[in-house]
Amino acid sequence: MIKIPKYPLIIALFTIIYTNISMALEEPKYQIIKSNKNYEIRKYKDRLAVEVEYSNEDSGFRYLFNYISGENTSLEKISMTVPVTQSVKIDMTAPVTQTTKDDKMLMQFYLPSKFTLDTAPKPTNKKVRLVVLKGDYYAVIKYSGRVTNKNFQKHYKELKEYLIKDNINFTEPAIRATFNGPFTLPVFRRNEVMMKINYNESS
Repeated sequence: MIKIPKYPLIIALFTIIYTNISMALEEPKYQIIKSNKNYEIRKYKDRLAVEVEYSNEDSGFRYLFNYISGENTSLEKISMTVPVTQSVKIDMTAPVTQTTKDDKMLMQFYLPSKFTLDTAPKPTNKKVRLVVLKGDYYAVIKYSGRVTNKNFQKHYKELKEYLIKDNINFTEPAIRATFNGPFTLPVFRRNEVMMKINYNESS
């Protein structure tokens, strides 16, 4: 009789289940305007998000997770959505660069589409705020693998080179979007680099 190792099988099963759950989570709607083998251009509508400024990644995630877990004026638990996005907090009085503002970063959770700014539960933690992200065009490159700065920077550099080559003006900083939990095997993960672009569909 052949014995199948128990723990690897359990881990594999959990990974498949978690990956399927991640795929079922609500994602902001967008229209693919253009796509090639390297990247795609998406048009997003306005979307509602909850965000926090942070200097430590764990603290940023904790604040937002607490909000959707009921740390809000309605004590309401809010469904998780994807992706979780991170970007550099820019000092808007200065030229847009990759420097941070007081070493701060931004982390955002999108809220389910049933909510509006008026109907969404208000955060009780002053560090957390609701924001409306205006619709715009984004160039996006998808990649798998571990959620590391090295992996992100590699694909961020690739996307910039593609956009420069195609004469598409972009706005920095780039946004890192993650769609899967930590228990998803790297090969099954969906990660994205998103960059806001100046794009004219008629061109």
